[in-house]
Amino acid sequence: MRCVESIRRAALALAVIGAAACSQIGQASAQVFWDWGGKEDVDGSGREVVRFNPQFPEGQIVVSFGDRRLYFVTHPGEAISYPIAIPREEDRWEGTTTVTEKRENPSWTPTPTMVAENPRLPRWVPGGHPMNPLGVRALYLGSSMYRIHGTDAPWTIGTAVSKGCIRLFNQDVLDLYPRVAKNAPVLVTWDKFDTSGRSIPTSVRASQPRLREMSRSGLPSF
Repeated sequence: MRCVESIRRAALALAVIGAAACSQIGQASAQVFWDWGGKEDVDGSGREVVRFNPQFPEGQIVVSFGDRRLYFVTHPGEAISYPIAIPREEDRWEGTTTVTEKRENPSWTPTPTMVAENPRLPRWVPGGHPMNPLGVRALYLGSSMYRIHGTDAPWTIGTAVSKGCIRLFNQDVLDLYPRVAKNAPVLVTWDKFDTSGRSIPTSVRASQPRLREMSRSGLPSF
């Protein structure tokens, strides 16, 4: 009987070890399936209060792809600066638009173009899912499919990897989201900003370009 009990305990231990191993493999496989990888920490933040060009009014969002930062103007001369992930070179764009919609825990559906590029992508991800590419909050820009949103891939912040959207750490988009009013103006530019408040980018002093309509078929959604 003791021998049988020992065998049962050994089998149970092996089962527990096997389950843990399968769990780790499952997580790794999920990352491969989604084409993601990296650190698991999703609570990062890089926001800071900075001096900013006083010509921008309170409530304005300025996205600088050059700085790889998003600036939210709290009042003329000061802004909150957030680190962002920016578009790949082939997905560059710039212009002016507004925040037309705000969503908490948005669901995500890849476009046909994205599925063609990566057939392993799921066809739909529910809001609140830990591997939702839009993260926990999203601000929709104009009539386009571009968004300012959180991310399930915090290790990409600071890099040029998106297909047109602007990614923030989830903790940072949670901070930004309640500050932004619907119809808030948004400037997206490749200009860099001196956050000491000394300089004004040349193209910002000039007339600001209008954002082209970006509702054409096949545009990426993140």
